[in-house]
Amino acid sequence: MKQRSLGRPGAPTTRQVSAIGLGAMPLSIEGRPDTDRAIATVHAALDAGVTLIDTADAYHRDANEVGHNEELIARALREHGSSTDDVVVATKGGHLRPGDGSWTKNGDPAYLKDAAKASARRLGVEAIGLYQFHRPDPDVPYADSVGALAELLDEGVIVRAGISNADVDQIEEADRVLGGRLVSVQNQFSPAFRSSLGELEHCASRGISFLPWSPLGGISNAAELGSRHAVFAEVAQAHGVSPQQVTLAWELSLADVVLPIPGSSRPASTTDSLAAADLELSADEIARLSAATTGDAA
Repeated sequence: MKQRSLGRPGAPTTRQVSAIGLGAMPLSIEGRPDTDRAIATVHAALDAGVTLIDTADAYHRDANEVGHNEELIARALREHGSSTDDVVVATKGGHLRPGDGSWTKNGDPAYLKDAAKASARRLGVEAIGLYQFHRPDPDVPYADSVGALAELLDEGVIVRAGISNADVDQIEEADRVLGGRLVSVQNQFSPAFRSSLGELEHCASRGISFLPWSPLGGISNAAELGSRHAVFAEVAQAHGVSPQQVTLAWELSLADVVLPIPGSSRPASTTDSLAAADLELSADEIARLSAATTGDAA
């Protein structure tokens, strides 16, 4: 597996991780697989060289199972046959699921600090590798919420701090509050959802890692990526690979700071996605893919 930097050049906490990570949300929400297949999916990613796994305390289905995904990832790491000391587990706080299928927000600093400590306990770590403020809370000043991450860094509860679902102004504000220690931004980005391109490019200019979530268009759409995006299907056919691999390779080509985290609930789909790290696209192909819109003919 090819490697990329998680963190900013020259920062003491910057380290190399797999160019493509694993988004673990599908293993714990509605439609999730049984535990054996979930563990096998994580193990397939580890066997392929993944050293970045993304989770959140809100990745669960029922109200009484907060942290389901974090506990699942911790178990999969414990039960893997080889050392997983080099794996960075990124988790998030500030987004909640009351159990009725809805999502709510809580950016209260005291809540975030408690949530991070609870996540560390579930993950079985002394310090969380990457902790991210999940989504801005309109009822709490953004600087106050991010300030909780600064305190968590200072207290050694977390090793690195990131934000998610943020615009350029919030990226700049978060970095100021964190004293230049903002490591990553996790925003939605895919062939169908490109409105975060500005944030991606801003992160590239600042050396901040950009983690596209739903990089294949989301759980319900990923399988139809080729039929929805004709240019991606044509490029995939030319290389003899899946449109999903082409999509991830295209995203990697946009900037060295990009670290896609495709979600998966099956070992086979995990392995297919991760092969994208070795797929080389031509400059012409990248240009065509970047210019394409949903349904464009090649």
